[in-house]
Amino acid sequence: MSASRRSGATDELGPDEPGESGEPGRSDLLAALLDGMDAALCAFDAEGVVTHWNREAERILGWSAAEAVGRHGFAGWAVRSADAAEVQARLLSAMRAPGRQVHEFALLTKDGGRVLVRTQSAAVRGPDGEPAGVYCAFSEVHAQIDLERSIALSEALFEDAEWGVVLVDADLRPAVVNAHAARALGIGRTSALGRPLGELFAQGVEELEAALTHVLAEGAPPAPAEMWVTLRTAKGGEERRRCWRNAFLPLSSPLAEEPVPLGVGWLFRDITEAKRGEQEAALLRFRTNQLHRAGRAAAECEDPLEAATVHLDFALAGFADHALIDRVAPTAGAGGAVRLVRLAATPAGAPGPCVLTGAAGLPVAYEPGHPALSCVERTGCVRAEAGSVPAELAREWALRRQWPGDAVHALCAVLRSRGRTLGVVTFLRGAARTPFERSDAAYAEDVALRIAAALDLAGER
Repeated sequence: MSASRRSGATDELGPDEPGESGEPGRSDLLAALLDGMDAALCAFDAEGVVTHWNREAERILGWSAAEAVGRHGFAGWAVRSADAAEVQARLLSAMRAPGRQVHEFALLTKDGGRVLVRTQSAAVRGPDGEPAGVYCAFSEVHAQIDLERSIALSEALFEDAEWGVVLVDADLRPAVVNAHAARALGIGRTSALGRPLGELFAQGVEELEAALTHVLAEGAPPAPAEMWVTLRTAKGGEERRRCWRNAFLPLSSPLAEEPVPLGVGWLFRDITEAKRGEQEAALLRFRTNQLHRAGRAAAECEDPLEAATVHLDFALAGFADHALIDRVAPTAGAGGAVRLVRLAATPAGAPGPCVLTGAAGLPVAYEPGHPALSCVERTGCVRAEAGSVPAELAREWALRRQWPGDAVHALCAVLRSRGRTLGVVTFLRGAARTPFERSDAAYAEDVALRIAAALDLAGER
């Protein structure tokens, strides 16, 4: 407990006994305040006699209040005799100096150990304004350094960190946002504060909020988590899809007896380009393996047309939902227009292998400007898509082009061999897939080269 002498400075605070109303006396309140402090505190009168000693001072040095109060300085018990005069002079010098004085020196514990402490001391003045003593607050140097490092780290994270740092409160709303995070979110550091995360993200907010809720309830995950999110932009702006590597740290109050969740420290870093590079490399490896496997399987086919369908079957895996092969008819239509005959196609309903369908040799009723006809005319790849239309209109768009009704994205690649155009291979995707891109066109051309070689060989037989 905190103790003080029953005379001198404490007498000026008033009587120790409770008043008539049962309220505690002033010195009792003072003792309670001193014992509740997180810092160790002691006080000396003008002659250097210890007048106050709180529980934290007892915890650090091991000397109880009863053992400390009334001693003259620290000599002979809390400091080495050789250092006692210097320590006493430095502490009592605060009575003659303005403001607070900061010192570091070693004190002795009751069991004979030494503790390096950092002190802040200042004068205590009496009613006449003259120095009446000194109070001294002290803490272990390593604890003070740890605190300063924590503060410095926090300031660095919120100013200079290359990671985005967001403090999210227990209601899953941003409370603090650093400069890097503000740039990544495309907003100002203050405009995000207190807003629901759903207002900042167009997609991916459910996964992020689930992760934050888990951290609040269960603690930090064992490893960083990668998430794809789509950021909201101003009206008319293009939404940005990004991949972030996220780390989550639960924040609890160090002042509460029981852990009280203050929120979550959310750190993230944009790895979109690296992730896309990994995905592209993995996709390229897969497609290269498919071409290799298709070549080996086609080499075992006696019929070149069967080899063409084998190449198409292997190309479909992970690439498209449907595919078909049209060959150029031997005779042109009216006005010398190109006519195409359906040679092979995958089933329009359930998935299945590509089958030959061109026994009748009837031209396909493609309307002028059809992507397959344009592909023959340009001798290059042609992409087409239904666009953002209702499902019924998308189905009409596909059927009008003689494609399965669920097709919304198309990619046509020309079949050429020995300088001649032999036909067109068409790959189709449903609404669940993304549109064809340039990298898809390059792969379709590789497949078309192999199919064209097989068709050319079939024409020679």
